Amino acid sequence: MYVGFDIGGTSIKYGVLDETGAILEKSAIPTSYEPAQFYQDLLTIIEDAQSRHTIDGIGISAPGIVQKDGFMLTAGAIKSLYGENFKAVLEARTGLPVAVENDANAAAIAEKWIGNAQEAANYLCLVLGTGVGGGIVINNQVYRGAHGMAGEFGWMVIDQLPEEGNIEESSINKKTAVVGGLIRLYNLAGAAVPGFEPTQDAKEIFDRAQQGEALALKLTDQFLTDLSVGLINLISCFDPELVLIGGGISANPYFWERLQARLTITETRHEAINYLRGQTIAPVRPAKLKNDAGLIGAVYQIHQQLHR
Repeated sequence: MYVGFDIGGTSIKYGVLDETGAILEKSAIPTSYEPAQFYQDLLTIIEDAQSRHTIDGIGISAPGIVQKDGFMLTAGAIKSLYGENFKAVLEARTGLPVAVENDANAAAIAEKWIGNAQEAANYLCLVLGTGVGGGIVINNQVYRGAHGMAGEFGWMVIDQLPEEGNIEESSINKKTAVVGGLIRLYNLAGAAVPGFEPTQDAKEIFDRAQQGEALALKLTDQFLTDLSVGLINLISCFDPELVLIGGGISANPYFWERLQARLTITETRHEAINYLRGQTIAPVRPAKLKNDAGLIGAVYQIHQQLHR
């Protein structure tokens, strides 16, 4: 048995999984941004799991740039965990082997293991959450780059740059992430609307759009356009067999219906890509494992490590 953690900017999903990737139990807690409390939360969960199961190892999926030794060069939105080494700390505290993987890489690996990429050797996986993570699989292997930084799709700049200041305001992270993009932009725009009710739930924004709310329609329309632009950029650069999109929003049928429609419009307006539609332009599909992908991919890594 394994304990798996999927660490996000808002919450930590965790569970006990077996050697086939089946989740036997799972739950979630808010993410603590204070390192001592963060580790204590994980240790409490591990100890509780050990009281009921024989735990062989720990798998962690985390945002940011994760180096081979578990050192967190960055940790996504969790600035206080930059420079931490989850593997070293938890191995010392628990005596168990620990594997740490970037969250989007973990999602991509999970889809290869028991998800929608089992038949694909070359594919991309995007995770839309607090930011936008990316997993790149080439010839059945995760491509990490020279420093573990490959797949930071959210850093791509897709819009006109601001005249001064941080140009990340024009990035995928600020445009097509769920929390840092859609929800943030919707609440900012809504602040000027009398009677506006802010939300932290992307599904609610899409529900409001479906009900005809003008602001929600406008913001989701721009969100889908920006996401489509990012997708055709990635398809052009990597020529994958398949692009999978994960994260909680990927379970929303209305999101998928509108994304496919907007992607079709965007691709057909690009002369070169339009010519290759139906031939070499990869389809964009939902990830099968949705919110469980990070958890499953994290455990796959430790399972592989212990059964080489």
